[in-house]
Amino acid sequence: MTLDRLEDLDPSDEEVETAELVVTDDVLVKTFALGPGAELSAHEHADSTNVFHVLRGTVTVIQGDDEEEVDAPGVVLHERGVVHGARNDTDEVAVFTASLCPLPS
Repeated sequence: MTLDRLEDLDPSDEEVETAELVVTDDVLVKTFALGPGAELSAHEHADSTNVFHVLRGTVTVIQGDDEEEVDAPGVVLHERGVVHGARNDTDEVAVFTASLCPLPS
């Protein structure tokens, strides 16, 4: 999937759609499209760094007990072991990629 195909992602309210952009032995780059009110539950990657790139809309990024609205274009670093997630509190679809490196073994 190339970035020009992001228009194909069109989630409904409270729905999350995903697509893998890059998968190698070292890295995963995945796209998340969040419909209005949708949430990517908070989770952690103990042995991997995770970076969000907000491409469209506004994403409420959760990091530990903190929340921050990040508008496109925006980048958010989640260090290894940090609990993180994302939510769309707007009325429009929000799209971001998540890059995970290295892949958990």
